Amino acid sequence: MRGMGNMQGMMKQMQKMQKMQKQMQEAQESLNQQEFTGVSQSDMVKVTMTGERKVTAIEIKPEAVDPEDVELLQDLVMMAVNNALETVAQANDSTMGQFTKGLNIPGF
Repeated sequence: MRGMGNMQGMMKQMQKMQKMQKQMQEAQESLNQQEFTGVSQSDMVKVTMTGERKVTAIEIKPEAVDPEDVELLQDLVMMAVNNALETVAQANDSTMGQFTKGLNIPGF
């Protein structure tokens, strides 16, 4: 009978893991549907992207456009994109971290 107890314990553990996997998948899908905005210095450029890191909008204030200084605009766009990526990463870490808390899994 001792083997039966182990088998039941393994089945419960598998069910628990399947439930957690489903919750993780739902949480990731929810994150992917959200939009995140990144901004450059002085909010001159705003970049909006999904949780899947796909850019959906770029807003550039007219005063950011200087034909004599295209490099500045390039830097502002880069800042806004990087800021949006950082925001997505933080949301992902915060949301998905609840599932990996206490687990010792390489890469998490």
